Amino acid sequence: FGEQVAKDMIAVRIGPDIRMAVVGAPAYFVKRPPPRKPQDLTAHECINLRLPIHGLYAWEFEKNGRELRVRVDGQLVFNTTALILNAAVSGFGLAYLPEQQVRKQLDSGELIRVLANWCPPFTGYHLYYPSRRQPSAAFALLVDALRFRG
Repeated sequence: FGEQVAKDMIAVRIGPDIRMAVVGAPAYFVKRPPPRKPQDLTAHECINLRLPIHGLYAWEFEKNGRELRVRVDGQLVFNTTALILNAAVSGFGLAYLPEQQVRKQLDSGELIRVLANWCPPFTGYHLYYPSRRQPSAAFALLVDALRFRG
């Protein structure tokens, strides 16, 4: 799911790898069996994330080099992942959130992870800027401060 970057741009990694997780509360799975593949999500109540451009975020999956984007349905749509997490913990449906954000709830048993084999890690955030022969000293310091060193 990489994006194309213009040839005259420089990319600097500013964050760790990210892995998404599809999660639901144990109470939710009493009513519906866990999905075994992304296509099964059509039979589930999924909690959507509204993007700033007013569209809904497509859930992205990959397995054995096969990429798949799924537009999920559900009655709940939020514009923050914190609200999505709260709704999932409350049993209102399945959520697609960064693994780091749901780690505590997975460890405590408040949430159950499904489709883990379809959610490989991908490279984290990058800062992109146009290549120049000599960026300003202030900009070079900023880039160095933001650079991921994990």
